[in-house]
Amino acid sequence: MKKKFKKNIGKLHLWFGLGSSLIVFIAALTGSILVFEKEIDKAINPEYYNVSTIGNSKKTIDYCVDILQKKYAIKKITRIYTFNDPSRTIQILGKDSDKKAQFFSIDPYTGKILATTPQESRFFVVVLSIHRQLLMGDAGEIIMGISCLIFAFMLISGIILWWPKKIKNLKNRLKVKWSGSFKRVNWDFHSTFGFYSFLVLLLISLTGLSFAFTWFQNGIYFLADGTTKKPSAKVENPTKIDPKLNNTAFYQSIYNKADSIFPYTGNIQIRMPADTINSILVLKENIEISIPNQSSAAYFDKYTAENIEARPYESFSTGDKIKRLNYPIHTGSIYGLPTKIIALLVCLFAATLPITGFLIWLGRKKKKQ
Repeated sequence: MKKKFKKNIGKLHLWFGLGSSLIVFIAALTGSILVFEKEIDKAINPEYYNVSTIGNSKKTIDYCVDILQKKYAIKKITRIYTFNDPSRTIQILGKDSDKKAQFFSIDPYTGKILATTPQESRFFVVVLSIHRQLLMGDAGEIIMGISCLIFAFMLISGIILWWPKKIKNLKNRLKVKWSGSFKRVNWDFHSTFGFYSFLVLLLISLTGLSFAFTWFQNGIYFLADGTTKKPSAKVENPTKIDPKLNNTAFYQSIYNKADSIFPYTGNIQIRMPADTINSILVLKENIEISIPNQSSAAYFDKYTAENIEARPYESFSTGDKIKRLNYPIHTGSIYGLPTKIIALLVCLFAATLPITGFLIWLGRKKKKQ
């Protein structure tokens, strides 16, 4: 019975592996690049991250926005990124008259625009689109999601196939026989390092499913909170008519209020609503703690800049807190450099799995012939 079960698992492992091999290779390779996205981008494009000279005082956010609106005909501001580090630039994402997103880097001390590029042509934006959607939009996202689900099965089935019939043979399964034939080394490399990277790769694939499928995310909320109903990420704007206020400190006022509401040290992100109904969302990430992506939220009236609601991170449900951990776990940034290095290594190894697996299948096929 056990032998038949393992044989059936082996067949599923083989055919699912062959069917998803190309997608797994692409996902693993792009994922390994994205692990050190910020560090690589900062090294290649330092003008988007750091100012040349730290000044005595900063210009208001509205001053910087006004320059973009006048010089680059930016019609709509979508996101504003500010940082506690005094050497950092302000990053602003806005849409021009053709409704194309433009990404800007601005010196907060002088208001000088240091760099600009179309958002869709940024290298890591393209890599992320490949990683999540294969540059195919919603259809690609479904393909990637299904492949991620298959990969999770491949990991579990791989452990079942790896496990020796007799416990005394376990020691041999824990090492690669580098002195053996190519066929033996290839099999050992595939299975042995697959065992060592199993847990990390499983966490990466499961957190990837959370990005791909609503039902998986609902399942997390149900297990954590006992309900699939998630707290709304949006708050309706109370002011229905735009009074067209001539407020020269609109964005700065929102920034100052959010900074005051949450007194800890952190980076602040202002997100303008994409529709005409909802309010402005401001996230303040707490950089005083070691785990990243722990942000409190505040909502502001998009016409009057008045605070509507504040949601400290401590008030979030367990499901919401798990969701916040999803990104740092998936990218390996949860404990900084050590976990990033681990994520990079296992992602590079995952990219070899379709190749070594194909060679194992090819070797067995030739042997049968």
